[in-house]
Amino acid sequence: MTEPNRLEALVKAHQHTLYRAACAVLGDAHEAEDAVQDAFLAWLEKAPFCPTGAQERAWLLRVTVNNCKSRLRAPWRRRTAPLLDTYPAAEPQEYAALDAVLALPPKERATVHLFYYEGYQTAEIAAILGEREGTVRSRLSRCRKKLRDILDDTP
Repeated sequence: MTEPNRLEALVKAHQHTLYRAACAVLGDAHEAEDAVQDAFLAWLEKAPFCPTGAQERAWLLRVTVNNCKSRLRAPWRRRTAPLLDTYPAAEPQEYAALDAVLALPPKERATVHLFYYEGYQTAEIAAILGEREGTVRSRLSRCRKKLRDILDDTP
């Protein structure tokens, strides 16, 4: 497959997954779009060898999450507007859960998103986020407790 066709196939296969992950970390639809575009540009520049689709997806997710982390550290990030209500949620009854997830710090949002929305195991999340597996498991445990407390307090 030629390179332009390969990129087109990658974009079609992974754009929604990468966008949802970037939204979970950044909380801003426009920045998430930029982060996803940067991930695909990195794919063009690096041309990594990934024999399976799962490895492609993991590589692109790792690049996207790392790009999001870099964006969160940027000094101009502190001068932005509040979060928009454009985070993709399937149903109106999910807004309480969505608000609870968005109330979490970025690292915790990314972990929760990768585990519950993308279906990754803790070892895979640790590899994507560049952290230890025990750290991911303890973060998930703390997030579950926080989310449970937040959702139990809502009417």
